[in-house]
Amino acid sequence: MISNEKLNRINELSHKSKDQGLDASEKKEQKQLREEYLKNVRKSFKNQLKGMTVVDPNGKDVTPKKLRDMQEKEKKH
Repeated sequence: MISNEKLNRINELSHKSKDQGLDASEKKEQKQLREEYLKNVRKSFKNQLKGMTVVDPNGKDVTPKKLRDMQEKEKKH
C-alpha cells in the first residue's frame, strides 16, 4: 500500500502542475510516484481477481480458464 505522505505528494505535484508548471526534477518525481501508485493498484486488483469465481444463473462455475490457471498457480506457492 502506498503511504498517505506519497499520495499527498502526488496531489501536490498535480495541483502545482496545473497552476504553475513543474521543473524537470518535479516531473521526474511525479512520474516515479505515479508509477509506484499504478503498480500498487494493479497488484491490488490482481489479488482481488484471484479470489473471484464466476457463476452463471444456473449455478455452474464459468470462471475463465486464465483466471483459474492464475488461482491454481497461486495455490502452489
